[in-house]
Amino acid sequence: MGAVVGIVAALIALVGLLVALGNAGYLAMLNSAARKRGLAGEGTALYVKERRAVAAGTTAVAALGLLLTMGGSVPVDVLGAALAAGGGLAAKKALDGTRERFRSGG
Repeated sequence: MGAVVGIVAALIALVGLLVALGNAGYLAMLNSAARKRGLAGEGTALYVKERRAVAAGTTAVAALGLLLTMGGSVPVDVLGAALAAGGGLAAKKALDGTRERFRSGG
């Protein structure tokens, strides 16, 4: 039973980490595009700079959750899954906010 909980917790944690990394990657791509535009992209570059801390924090929390799921006990696996899922959900919300802000009408 403990092995099943460990596998499920690890999968949850992995998905949370991937979402958090996706948010960080999106911000990195947005920053790269803003830098190429020079002064015209200055507002976007400032926005990305402000959001970078949130992306780093959610990624760190999700990575910690994934590391906790590598343990052997069920309570630690559940705690790790909860941490990673929380980090992933926060990253998803931040990603949605960023995408909504820069979504072009069309």
